[in-house]
Amino acid sequence: MQMPPNPFMRALASKQKQLGIWTSLNSPFAAEVTAPAGFDWALVDMEHSINDYFSVLGQLQAFAASSTTAIVRPEWNDPVAVKRLLDMGVPGLLFPMIQTVEEAEKAVAATRYPPHGIRGFSGGTRANKFGRVTDYLDKVEGETAVLLQIETRSAIEQAEAIASVDGVDGIFFGPADIAADIGKLGQPLDAAVWDLIRPVAAKLRDMGMPVGTLVNDPDFAAQLLNEGFTFVACGTDTTLLARASDALLANVKGQLK
Repeated sequence: MQMPPNPFMRALASKQKQLGIWTSLNSPFAAEVTAPAGFDWALVDMEHSINDYFSVLGQLQAFAASSTTAIVRPEWNDPVAVKRLLDMGVPGLLFPMIQTVEEAEKAVAATRYPPHGIRGFSGGTRANKFGRVTDYLDKVEGETAVLLQIETRSAIEQAEAIASVDGVDGIFFGPADIAADIGKLGQPLDAAVWDLIRPVAAKLRDMGMPVGTLVNDPDFAAQLLNEGFTFVACGTDTTLLARASDALLANVKGQLK
């Protein structure tokens, strides 16, 4: 049995626009509702949700039956957590709060077997179909997306050096935390935030590095993709449910006499 190609990795390499959704409902059933929609990628979040390994596993199984590539954000840049997620067979990882070149190197090392990294070896995992994928060791590094999240002004200033670390496949800007870092807490779409992000994103694109982000605004998401961003999440499942619930109730109440 051969390891299948990762469509998200192929899309990044060919600079194809990838439209994503953030999933924080921690439920395989909710993932099954989302998966047939046809997003290119979905972010299964462990940093700002109550996801655990079992709920992540169920969501990976739900998305595996669709054309959507599930990327997982671990709680932290922790090689133990990364090891477990890789053994689970995640197609990609988004590492939160990368501040320095050293932290970027640590993230990449956690995804590589020795001598190029520190990933521990297990021969029978979900990732290699329990030992059935004969070329897993040869191909896994090239088929697993390593995405680094930049979330502060300091990290933005070092973005080009961080992106130059061998093994990094994409840089993801976190506008909410960048906003907080520059005194704009709760204002991720503020012009000052994007005045910081946009010039650096352009430099990274000139280097050939794909750039991505999350914005809960469909028009702005489309604008960023048209500007040259490669992978953009345009909504969060929890926010979508909250907004739809509020709108439904307001709609009906507004028609009552």
